[in-house]
Amino acid sequence: MDNSVSLIDRMRIERVVWALDQRLYDLPRRSRIATRREVRQNLLTAAHDVGTTEALRHLGNSRTLAAEYRSAEFGDQARPSWMAAAVFLLTGQLVLTSLLSEAAQAFGDGITAASPHATGTFTWHGIPYLQDAVTYTVANGERTSAGGAWTPLAWIIWIAATVAIGRLWRVVPIRRRSQPATATN
Repeated sequence: MDNSVSLIDRMRIERVVWALDQRLYDLPRRSRIATRREVRQNLLTAAHDVGTTEALRHLGNSRTLAAEYRSAEFGDQARPSWMAAAVFLLTGQLVLTSLLSEAAQAFGDGITAASPHATGTFTWHGIPYLQDAVTYTVANGERTSAGGAWTPLAWIIWIAATVAIGRLWRVVPIRRRSQPATATN
């Protein structure tokens, strides 16, 4: 039986293909594109044969299907998440730098708010363990600053969190002890 596939049916199929694609970001780009095309074509063919609703029902859960595609590509061993590591690496850098610079800026704003024509050198010790001291030199309300960099501990925390979130320790191959050969009859 040949069922016609309407625009709404095509949109439903495309939504399922998109949802599957979002779960396949661990696959290489070419493999992901080929998988998308294959699933889309199979769904369109099945929609013509049995109807769109039935074709989508037989496809199953996109999470399970994506896990099977990843398993077929890489095997069943645990893998690192490069995407999660990259996203955290970049956003963590931006957020912590923004937080520390805003804190240092707030100290400088406080100096000029307390005395608009202040003159002198003022030191703020920064956020403990994360930021170095910030020194403001103020002359007639005009200020310049120096310092406020990340401490070594902040860098270590940032790198350790990136490794933990991306599960990057899984990149290192684990040597398993080989089992002794058993004699067979």
